[in-house]
Amino acid sequence: MATFRDLLNQTKAEIREVDTATADEARQAPRAVLLDVREPDEYEQGAVPGSLHIARGNLESNIEGRVPDRSTPLLVMCAGGVRSAFAAKTLGELGYTDVVSIAGGFNRWKDEGREWATPQTLGPEQRNRYQRHLLLPEVGIEGQLKLLDAKVLLLGAGGLGSPAALYLAAAGVGTLGIVDMDVVDESNLQRQILHNLDRIGDRKVDSAKKTLTLINPDVNVVTHDLRLDAGNVAEIRTQYEGVCDGPDTFPSRYLLNDAALKTDTVVVHGSIFRFEGQATVFKPYDGPCYRCLIPEPPPADLAPSCAEAGVLGVLPGIIGSIQALEAIKVILGLGDSLSGRLLAYDSLEQSFRTFKVNRDPNCPACSLDPADIVIAEYDELCMPHPALAPSSS
Repeated sequence: MATFRDLLNQTKAEIREVDTATADEARQAPRAVLLDVREPDEYEQGAVPGSLHIARGNLESNIEGRVPDRSTPLLVMCAGGVRSAFAAKTLGELGYTDVVSIAGGFNRWKDEGREWATPQTLGPEQRNRYQRHLLLPEVGIEGQLKLLDAKVLLLGAGGLGSPAALYLAAAGVGTLGIVDMDVVDESNLQRQILHNLDRIGDRKVDSAKKTLTLINPDVNVVTHDLRLDAGNVAEIRTQYEGVCDGPDTFPSRYLLNDAALKTDTVVVHGSIFRFEGQATVFKPYDGPCYRCLIPEPPPADLAPSCAEAGVLGVLPGIIGSIQALEAIKVILGLGDSLSGRLLAYDSLEQSFRTFKVNRDPNCPACSLDPADIVIAEYDELCMPHPALAPSSS
């Protein structure tokens, strides 16, 4: 009967093995991936910076999602070189063509004084909370850590801001900023699901913070109880990496567009009207901006707000959820964003349509050099309401 040692020797005879010095040099190659197959508790105690961690027991189910190109050079590491040998054989059987096992593993690597560090990782409670994310190869621990490090600004704690904030908080986006200068009114509760009857009369930003903190204590909710204007929009924006916009006035949308172009900020846009909604993503100078889509605002009587025209209560839930999804995709670099595409939703037809939007070379905003963009008030362009207050939608 073959012993474990016999099986190990047979496996090593079928794979390629390199020493730590060779592996240290090889991992510098542009496409090379150092794959750590140790258990999570081992990895958390120390790892090679930049390594990809997939525990040996999850290798077959996760590797294709994390390393889809089977020609990628893989340098497989475990603690001492045994599990990495079996992993290398498995990878070869899965079709990976350039795989080596690192003899001596992490223990020898560390003993020789090579580069290593204690990686940032998730605690036990976080692993449980985000378990469904961790099961997705496209997210995993690395993706969840990106979400926890991310900072997203929500313009408004109203109809669109409510579902967007709820899902971003639940997903573990680490810092959520909320701009709103309004108070909770009973008429808001038909669609603004961040709030409730007990909060009527409270500042919306305070009500939003209470709700989001109860959903996920990992999230730092920063409140901005103020009027968004030309004097503060750029300064507030620079505290965050991306924006989900929820204003229902054209002046605020143009103001945000200018600030986003000036500061090179991705904006996830959503808008609603009665039974219809739209969503898109504006990536400055990579795709169209808001002024490419709507160069000039329509007359005020043709662009009523939700307070004037009405809105089906569930509609902002759909569009706001799409905004949250697009924001998460941008943070993680997943899939194809809506940049360059406008997603239009008709709730009566229950239909989604996508329209291509090209960048306008003569756009009055993004055709300018960022240094030449002047952030100014746009109240005179379209003023269905006297105050420029985000997210009363």
